[in-house]
Amino acid sequence: MMRQISEYVQFFWMFESHAQQRLAWEDAAEARIARIKAEEAAALQLQAMLDANPSGSLGHSKLNDIEALKKEGLL
Repeated sequence: MMRQISEYVQFFWMFESHAQQRLAWEDAAEARIARIKAEEAAALQLQAMLDANPSGSLGHSKLNDIEALKKEGLL
């Protein structure tokens, strides 16, 4: 009797573990797609930055630079 119960439990556990494995495969596929999209977005952003500033040097700017604000006539 206990053996039969054990076999039933193992049988249903097999279905559950297969379902969890399928979910893991789906998650992995979604992660691969998300990574590819993120890499494409980063490449587009890099290209946009290079197009905006072809020298590749973005300067030495800083926030709330009083001297730069005065020089540009903003203060």
